[in-house]
Amino acid sequence: MAFVSFLVPCFVIGIDIAFSCQSAVDFVGASSPGDIVIGGLFAVHSEMLHPEDPIKPVIQNCAGFEIQVFLQTLAMIHAIETINNSTLLSGVTLGYEIYDTCAEVTKAMASALRFLSKFNSSEDAVEFKCNYSNYIPRIKAVVGASYSEVSMAVSRLLALQLIPQVSPASSAEILSDKIRFPSFFRTIPSDFHQTRAMTRLICESGWNWIGVIATDDDNGRFALESFGVQAMVNNVCIAFKEMLPAYLSDSTFHTKVDHAIEKIVKEKRVNVIVVFMRQFHVLKLFKKAIERNVNKIWIASDNWSAAVKISTIPNIRQLGTIVGFGFKSGDMSSFQNFLRNLQEKPTNNNKFLREYILLLSVCANLEYHDFQTCISNQSQDDLLEDVENKHQIWRDDFLKANIEPGFIQSTTLAVYAIAHAIKGQCKNRSCKDPSAFTPWEKVQSTCSQHCRPGQVKKVTESPHTCCYECVYCPENHYSNQTDMDYCYRCNNKTYWAPINSTTCYKKTIYFLTWTDWFAVFLLLLSAFGVVLVLSICVIFTKNLNTPVVKASGGLTVCYIILFSHFLIFLSTIFFIDVPTEFKCKTRQALFGISFTLCISCILMKSLKILLAFSFDPKLQNFLKCMYKPIPTVATCTGIQVIICTFWLIFRTPFVTQNFSIPRVIILECNEGSIVAFGIMLGYIAALAFICFIFAFKGRKLPENYNEAKFITFGMLIYFIAWIVFIPVYATTFGKYLPAVEIIVVLISNYGILCCTFLPKCYIIIYKQETNTKSAFLKMVYTYSSKSAGSVTVSQVSLDSKSSSVRAPISDSCKTDKNSVNGSCQFQVPGQPLIKGKVLPKNGARKRVSSI
Repeated sequence: MAFVSFLVPCFVIGIDIAFSCQSAVDFVGASSPGDIVIGGLFAVHSEMLHPEDPIKPVIQNCAGFEIQVFLQTLAMIHAIETINNSTLLSGVTLGYEIYDTCAEVTKAMASALRFLSKFNSSEDAVEFKCNYSNYIPRIKAVVGASYSEVSMAVSRLLALQLIPQVSPASSAEILSDKIRFPSFFRTIPSDFHQTRAMTRLICESGWNWIGVIATDDDNGRFALESFGVQAMVNNVCIAFKEMLPAYLSDSTFHTKVDHAIEKIVKEKRVNVIVVFMRQFHVLKLFKKAIERNVNKIWIASDNWSAAVKISTIPNIRQLGTIVGFGFKSGDMSSFQNFLRNLQEKPTNNNKFLREYILLLSVCANLEYHDFQTCISNQSQDDLLEDVENKHQIWRDDFLKANIEPGFIQSTTLAVYAIAHAIKGQCKNRSCKDPSAFTPWEKVQSTCSQHCRPGQVKKVTESPHTCCYECVYCPENHYSNQTDMDYCYRCNNKTYWAPINSTTCYKKTIYFLTWTDWFAVFLLLLSAFGVVLVLSICVIFTKNLNTPVVKASGGLTVCYIILFSHFLIFLSTIFFIDVPTEFKCKTRQALFGISFTLCISCILMKSLKILLAFSFDPKLQNFLKCMYKPIPTVATCTGIQVIICTFWLIFRTPFVTQNFSIPRVIILECNEGSIVAFGIMLGYIAALAFICFIFAFKGRKLPENYNEAKFITFGMLIYFIAWIVFIPVYATTFGKYLPAVEIIVVLISNYGILCCTFLPKCYIIIYKQETNTKSAFLKMVYTYSSKSAGSVTVSQVSLDSKSSSVRAPISDSCKTDKNSVNGSCQFQVPGQPLIKGKVLPKNGARKRVSSI
């Protein structure tokens, strides 16, 4: 290696430096005449030399001969020669002018200025015009440049005359913007696809803590930005980002490399490093990493993943695992044959080839890697024009070994893309005349039509990437520029896009609005229920002292039940319009507590009725213990209040957005806890079931006072409504989900309200003759006498001489005034008439007063 680091002595055989730029002609690296000339921009050298003297506007020589890029210039020349020897352009020959950018924007811009100079101009002058439509520059199209940063600058300048630029290596995503770079094309995918593939690899490998190192130029920054976005989407965290200077001539370059290595060593938990850098940057970084025994997983960008100079670094395996993404390659056999005959080519019009031959002489007899290092370490100032005294060798194997198939293929495709565009322009005109067409016309001449916004390019089976189909962006994707390589994805939660869309549209927010016809219908039903409740209140208030109202528990109980019905109807308005936190919390709690209060009061009424007309002493005692109206109602309602309070505190309902329907966001209330919701409804159902059992027991009461039968019907309606509700609610979604609950609330509320109060209102209004005290008492006594008639007297003692007689007793209660006091005469066959009491003293009055 010591031998490699030496600088070859400068044998001064001539005083003129071979590669100095003395004139515009000297500036050209390789050229060949033709009817139509194509320009080429390649970074054959990795850096431009900077003089020690004060800076002057002088184009300097370069250093760091890049074999791989040199091979790309040869691929361009080979493609042009192949086309000229084919029938593709039939009689029209292609020429070329290839320039070395030295990886510097400054030198590339100088080359671009020459491209813009007027054809056949003796002074290579660029004319200023307001309209360049008829302007004929010296070249018709440009292949290059190697780096995105250079391509961006050159493309801005070439866009002045709309000269087509086809790059085989510039991958920055921003170059797809046809507004800023209208005449730029490329034969490789943009960084978007590369960074997306990288993040997918990282995700599938289970890595989420990585480091990133990039070159501090446009290409590195844009790649890092694109990767950062993809990483964030895929939940990949970037531990650190290190930026290295874009130019090796930067005085801080080695310091920044050392700092990056220190960062990698320090971050011991970071085992994956993503590298977006130029090849010579990676070379310097890896050599330092090998010295520090760094062992990581390295993810390579397409720029260096297949670089031979990196894969042949001594002890490269010590670095760990390198995973890379490369470009699609093709058949290299034709190009390899071209290289095999390269030494027979003249060098007078190809300074790159001449320099390569000089480098072969300077670095002769070295091993492969040392030979490569020697070549890259030489500068143009080190190479002298006359090398007759040096031993010249030809190393055909060295060129073949350094072929990077992806870049060779993309360069070849770039030339063929331009050739096909020229062929389209030459169909109806003679292209032997360079002024037959202008460069900007070729921008319109493509293998495929431009893809409109809303469409995306899909590569066909053609070997040329310029040949593609335009397909529509799928649903929820869009493209807003022409010739997009990919469609942007809309934010599926808040935006949507139809097929073939140029933008994303905001999703419509749906909820059950006040103006919705179904909501209006339900609100009318609720309003009618409120009117019905108020009407019943008025009727009962006016008939306060009638038996029907008193038998209903009095005005206080009726008011409580009617007030609970009113609150239930009122709760339905909280299910309509924009859901809010307040509405979501209020609607279920208000309904649950109100319904529980209503059922609790009706439960007490059922107990009261059963108690009033029960003649079983044991059952009567049990019912008397149970019948404590105020404590029972307060306890039953209080339990529901506790359930709702715990629900609102620990798993409170909240507003949520439902995205299950495309193009729509449904605002709805999430109940917070289905279990709590079920407990609330289950508790109401349990009370209703107990009420149903008690009411069912008293279903055979007097016809004019058969409230228990109607309570039974009301509870049955409630059960049927809520049993149907459960499967319907579970399978319904959308903005009408709240309407389902409103319907079942209204059905159950109307059912209980109508069954409880409408029969009484009917008696009060239409059967006033039965709503009197006398009629009411007569009905009760009739029912009591029927119940007493079923009692059998088991033993009756007639006198001391008679033995116990067991016989049925026939009764004939008088219907006169005495019968009101409960007096009856019992006649036993064969015995004198005996008077007795059927009911206990004042028994009937007590029962009537208790109702």
